[in-house]
Amino acid sequence: MNNSKEGSDLKTVLVTGANSGMGLATSVELAKRGYYVIMACRDDVRGQKAIEEARRQSGSNHLELRKLDLASLESISNFAVQFRYSFNQLDVLINNAGLLAVKRTVTNDGFESMMGVNHLGHFLLTNLLLEPLRAAEQGRIVTVSSSAHKAGTIYFEDPHLIQKYSIVKGYAQSKLANILFTLEISERLNGSNVTANCLDPGPVSTNIGISRSNRLWGELFHALMKPFVSSSLKGAQTAIYLATSPEVVGVTGQYFHKQRISKPSEAARDKRLASRLWEWSEREVGLITK
Repeated sequence: MNNSKEGSDLKTVLVTGANSGMGLATSVELAKRGYYVIMACRDDVRGQKAIEEARRQSGSNHLELRKLDLASLESISNFAVQFRYSFNQLDVLINNAGLLAVKRTVTNDGFESMMGVNHLGHFLLTNLLLEPLRAAEQGRIVTVSSSAHKAGTIYFEDPHLIQKYSIVKGYAQSKLANILFTLEISERLNGSNVTANCLDPGPVSTNIGISRSNRLWGELFHALMKPFVSSSLKGAQTAIYLATSPEVVGVTGQYFHKQRISKPSEAARDKRLASRLWEWSEREVGLITK
């Protein structure tokens, strides 16, 4: 295989949603710490601005931009193929990208957008990158969830919320799915050199929710919430900790808040629910035949 790092022995980290907010802050900090950072972004123009800013803030040239649209299974599959061609291993995968949709929208593949991007997109991406993660000395999967999961239910009878949509139902469901995914994949990777953990970053000022369909609402929301939320860098600290700290070597299947193991909701600890969600997710993204 080729290696875009040109023989460098730097550890490689992939950050989704790296064009702004916590994703950008995480990319900058990891580049400062000597990681080779792949910034995965949906939009070319915003992505280019982000990588220029990341290089400026970090003082590092060990960053590269790659296009990834988590709302498209085709984009995810193509990205994974190209990544595996370019890199022999992946030390850290940070599933950071997130979407908050006021109105019900769907992905390219017909998934409700929050479930599609926040969970199913990352579910497929992670599964397609398990080979390079296993090739690392100690691969780490870090998934950004939220305390909003505590209000979440997995609506198996209507997972894409066709019948009764609300922003709270959709977002909470997707964030619960993030934790159940972490629980199940940690079980499936048990005994391997790959760990999987998730986190609640706390209330953070990011661009989540400012999508093309609801930009005005998103900008108003963030303006109103700004006095009550943390900076993107502060919100990124737990993700950075899980990506880099020797304290979490071998720690897997856990939910973290403020760099400490925390206790998620009862539903988020339900192994049967996690297994059922995994099987449903495999069918949705085409990893197994429906």
